[in-house]
Amino acid sequence: MQSGQPSRTALAVATYRAVHQVLENGCIFADPLALRIVGTDIEAAVRAAESDPSSRRLRLFIAVRTRFAEDALKAAVAGGVRQLVVLGAGLDTFAYRTPLDENLRVFEVDHPVTQAWKKQRLAEAGIPVPARLTFAPIDFEKENLRDGLASAGFDSAQQTFFNCLGVVPYLTNQAVFSTLAFIASLPGGAHVVFDYMNPTASGSEQDDYAAAREAIAARVASVGEAFKSRFETDELHTKLTDLGFCEIEDIGPELIRQRYFGRSGSPSSDRGGHVVHAKTF
Repeated sequence: MQSGQPSRTALAVATYRAVHQVLENGCIFADPLALRIVGTDIEAAVRAAESDPSSRRLRLFIAVRTRFAEDALKAAVAGGVRQLVVLGAGLDTFAYRTPLDENLRVFEVDHPVTQAWKKQRLAEAGIPVPARLTFAPIDFEKENLRDGLASAGFDSAQQTFFNCLGVVPYLTNQAVFSTLAFIASLPGGAHVVFDYMNPTASGSEQDDYAAAREAIAARVASVGEAFKSRFETDELHTKLTDLGFCEIEDIGPELIRQRYFGRSGSPSSDRGGHVVHAKTF
C-alpha cells in the first residue's frame, strides 16, 4: 500500500466481485451491492476481463473464498457467534446486505486511509451504514490488533468470527501467526477464515496455475502490495493446532473444483490457493 493512498488491491478485489455478478451472474457468490460500491466504469472492467481469459481463475477463486466464508459465518451465528471482525475489510459489503441476526455486531478493521476511502464510496453509492457496524481504523505500524479492537468496543468474552480474506499473503509469517495467536487466545472462543498460497513448486510440478500465481504476485508487487508469506499445508495445520485451533477445514484447488464446480483435476493439482476455516472450540 502506497503512503497516503487507499489499497489498490482492495479496489481490484471489489472489482473482481462486481465482474463476477455480470459475467457469471453471481452464480458462486451473489452480491447485490458489488456494482454500486465499486463506483467505476464497470463496463470497462467487464471488457477488460473478457479480453483476458486468465483473469477468470482469480475472479472465481475470490468468489469461492467469499462464499465459503459467509457460509461458515452463517453456521457460526446459528451456533452462538455474536461478533464478526472483518480484517482488511476493503470494500467488503457483507455488513450492508446481511440477513443474519441483528444481534451480530460487526467490526471492520482496515488502515485509516483505506477506511476513509470506503466511507466516501458508501456515501457516494447511497449505501447506509447499519447501526450494528463499527469501523476500527488501525495502522498496524502504530497499534496492534488487540488494542485497536479494544478501543472500538470489542468484547473478547463473546464468541467471535474473524474474516481475514485477502490478508494473509500480504503479511509476514511473524505477523500471520501473531494475529492467529491473538484470535486463538480469546476466552469467548473464536472462528477464523483466511486464504493462503502454497509455495510454488519447481521442475515437473510446475504448471499453468503456478505461472498464473506468479503473474499475480508480480502485479500486486508492482503497486507496492507484495505477497510476503506462503505456507505448506501440513506445516500450517500443525501450527494452527499448536496455537489452539481444534477443528480445521482446508479447501484447496481440488476440493474447490469438486465442491463449487462439480469436477475434478489431476492428482497433483491441489497446490495453489487454499481457504481455511479453523475454530478454537
